[in-house]
Amino acid sequence: MERLSLTPRPDWPARAEAVGFVWHHDDGKTYWDESVAYAFTLAQIEDGIEAPTAELHGLCLDLVDEVVGSDRLMAQLEIPEPLRDYVADSWRRGDPSLYGRFDFAYDGTGPAKLYEYNADTPTSVFETAVFQWLWLEDQIAAGVLPADADQFNSLHEALVQRFREIFPDGGFVHFTSDPDFVEDRQTVRFLEDLARQAGLDPRFVALGEIGLNADGRFVDDENWLIQAMFKLYPWEQMLRDDYARPLPHADVTVLEPAWKAILSNKGLLPLLWERHPGHPNLLPSFFETDEGQTALGANYVRKPLFSREGANISIVEGPNREEGEDGGYGGGRHIRQALHTPPRFDGQHVIVGSWVVGDAPAGIALREDPGRITRNTSRFVPHFIRD
Repeated sequence: MERLSLTPRPDWPARAEAVGFVWHHDDGKTYWDESVAYAFTLAQIEDGIEAPTAELHGLCLDLVDEVVGSDRLMAQLEIPEPLRDYVADSWRRGDPSLYGRFDFAYDGTGPAKLYEYNADTPTSVFETAVFQWLWLEDQIAAGVLPADADQFNSLHEALVQRFREIFPDGGFVHFTSDPDFVEDRQTVRFLEDLARQAGLDPRFVALGEIGLNADGRFVDDENWLIQAMFKLYPWEQMLRDDYARPLPHADVTVLEPAWKAILSNKGLLPLLWERHPGHPNLLPSFFETDEGQTALGANYVRKPLFSREGANISIVEGPNREEGEDGGYGGGRHIRQALHTPPRFDGQHVIVGSWVVGDAPAGIALREDPGRITRNTSRFVPHFIRD
């Protein structure tokens, strides 16, 4: 694994705009950064990332099966009591999952270490599936990369196929998000396009426009019945909304399914460690109320059960603390995870996001930051396989 400096394509911003990647800068700061790229060997991809992704996903599914049968574990993960049966039933029915993303520390040598599982509303799907692939094709055509260069990236094709598997008979599927947040809306627009390629009829409805009819069924802004819905809206909020209570009787297929609330929760990490202590791809992790957390000593990472983009995460090293931005997640329970600094290349810390579609690994996304906490401003950088 090597970080290489490359000359950006002179027209890349125009290329990005042309395909709908309009959030390539954030407040004037570069989000997509192709002045560098990471080179991997095939063995590093297959053995170092792909295999652990598949194994950890299997361990996560085993854990869901255990948690849905335990009111104690549901409470430990702060699944709201009135909706616990709904979450459990979604698993027992076999409600399908579309995708998720593991975030790893990986430097190409030792085993990848799991930071967290973005199992519910992972973003960066468009830049992974589309724009970094276009970058690869352009750089091969320009002779910058060898003709046999490849990329661990079947995300586009895998998502289309997964939509076909979930909805083999086609039909209407609603998609919803905050319509005013550009990245979310463009991400959902991309997923709508993938659904269309799979033979579905996607319809967008803004989150605030979803209502209930007299029968307790969800409807869109034109009073169309919502029977299947992809929502870019996290379960930890959705289960606490006013509209949460009708869910068990609304007869709607939701992507991601409610059982993903178990996996998108950082309480997943101590539960996995408790069941698989010493696993090479896991970091020692404990709930703060567990006696075992003293084993971490004075150096650890403190994480809220619910947090995104590094918000309210603290790196604790004795009396010193490095704080993530305040995203309003600081209340409630926390876990402690062993401190394992992301690999550093040329002064930049990098994490590897490993995608799962259905139950299969489907590609990677890399994010860089000068700090140790990955934030929403951390840059997305492309990768390639060179052997």
